[in-house]
Amino acid sequence: MIGILGGTFDPVHNGHLRIALELLQELPLREVRFIPCHVPPHRGGPVASARERLAMLELAIGGQPGFVVDKRELERPGLSYMVDTLSSLREAYGDLPLCLILGEDAFNKLDTWHRWRQLTDLAHIVVACRPDVDGPPSPDVAGLLEARRETDPLVLQQRPAGGILMWPVTQLAISATRIRTLAAKGESPRYLMPDSVWSYMRKKSLYL
Repeated sequence: MIGILGGTFDPVHNGHLRIALELLQELPLREVRFIPCHVPPHRGGPVASARERLAMLELAIGGQPGFVVDKRELERPGLSYMVDTLSSLREAYGDLPLCLILGEDAFNKLDTWHRWRQLTDLAHIVVACRPDVDGPPSPDVAGLLEARRETDPLVLQQRPAGGILMWPVTQLAISATRIRTLAAKGESPRYLMPDSVWSYMRKKSLYL
């Protein structure tokens, strides 16, 4: 199985990396592919350029077995819809099980995503559960979860897509917004991200 972790990564931080590492170790994943978003459909554009975000991501995961950077969204024009990305991955990997990794807050609003009902036709969904999420999923998402929930990760290996697994992970209260705010104030975000990423930010004067 392959894990898929998308995001703007503006910048990548230890919250992203820790979740990916735990899922890589605890689930039968052969790798986690980090897919930086080109043009996010649900929010304003990233502050750092695509090249800068890609460079920070490559620095962050360097040397970690099982972590891979996937540039397909950066190379695709237009809005970066996850359904298109999963379709591309499905073409590349055939019937290999794919697992879309989502935070619980994002999963709860999945019905706001473009062609959201097609996502489980293309991949499983692994929801990184956290204790401090505000509110339950929307009624439509709750119905999807009830219909497709799995409790055993090994079951996901038996088919290419279609299941939803809720999995508890260590939640680090880190956000890219907070990191950008600290940098803008001239304060250090060290220990919220890999030192290699912090060094790159200083070198490029990012988020000032």
